[in-house]
Amino acid sequence: MHLENSYQNKKPTEDSLITAFRENEIFVKNSGEMIYLTYRELSEANLACGSEPPVCTYLFSIGEDDYFLADLGDGLKFPAFRYEKMFAVRAKKPKEKVLAAATAYHLYVWYRDNVFCGRCGHRLEHSSKLRMLACPDCGNMVFPKIAPAVIVGVTDGRRLLMTKYANREYKRYALIAGFTEIGETAEETVAREVKEEVGLSVKNIRYYKSQPWGFDGNLLLGYFCELDDEGSIRLDEEELSAAVWMDYEDIPDDPEGLSLTREMMLYFREHHRNSSFFMN
Repeated sequence: MHLENSYQNKKPTEDSLITAFRENEIFVKNSGEMIYLTYRELSEANLACGSEPPVCTYLFSIGEDDYFLADLGDGLKFPAFRYEKMFAVRAKKPKEKVLAAATAYHLYVWYRDNVFCGRCGHRLEHSSKLRMLACPDCGNMVFPKIAPAVIVGVTDGRRLLMTKYANREYKRYALIAGFTEIGETAEETVAREVKEEVGLSVKNIRYYKSQPWGFDGNLLLGYFCELDDEGSIRLDEEELSAAVWMDYEDIPDDPEGLSLTREMMLYFREHHRNSSFFMN
C-alpha cells in the first residue's frame, strides 16, 4: 500500500477514518484489530447530540483510506470505542493501520505544540498547500519536527549486543539507540552512543536501513558495526538496565513485526553465517 503523505486541503467523506488523541492515547475500537472511528459514525453521534461535527484536519492517505485528525471533546459517546495507550496498539493488526496511528500521533503532537509562533507569539495559520504552519505577522514558517536517531547492532562474531532500557515501558530486549546531536554525522552518533551506554569501541560501521517512528517523532537509522576492543561492558545505568552478548541462536522471535530494532535482530540471526553480511 502507498502512503500519500503530502498535505491536501481535503474535506472528510463518510468513509474517512478519524484519529483522535488524548495525550499519549488514541481513540480506537475495543478490539484486537486496529479499527478507527469513521466520519459517518462521528457525524451520527453529533447529530444525536444536536451539535456540528468538529473540525477535521486531513493527515494522509494509505491505500484508499483517508485519515483525518479531530478533537472529539467530552460530550460524545461511542460505546464500542475507547482511548488506548499508543504503546498498546503496537501489537495490533493490520500493520498499515498501526503505521497510520504512529504517523497520526506524530502530527497530532506537532499541531498540539505549535499553536502560536515561537518568534513573535501570534497564532499560527495552516497553509492551504503545504504541511506547514505560518505566522501571518512575522512570516515564520513551522514544519513538522523529525528527530534523527540511530539503532545500533553491535556484533562480535556470532554474538549480538542486546540491551534493555532503564525506566521504560518497553521491557523486551532492544539494541543500543540514541539521537544524533548538532554537528554530528549518523556514523559518529553510532560510535558515541555505544561508548556512552556500554563503554565499548566499534569499527566497520555499516548502514542497514531506516524507518519512520512516529511514536516518538523520530526517523530511525539502522546500523551494524563490529566490536573494536577487548574491554568489558561498562553500563550507563541511567539509560540501560542490562546489556548482554547473545549468541545468534538465542535471539528470540519477534511477536510484533513492527520495529526496525527487532528486524535487525532477526536479520543478524538469519544471516550471520553469510561471509558478505557486512557488505549488504
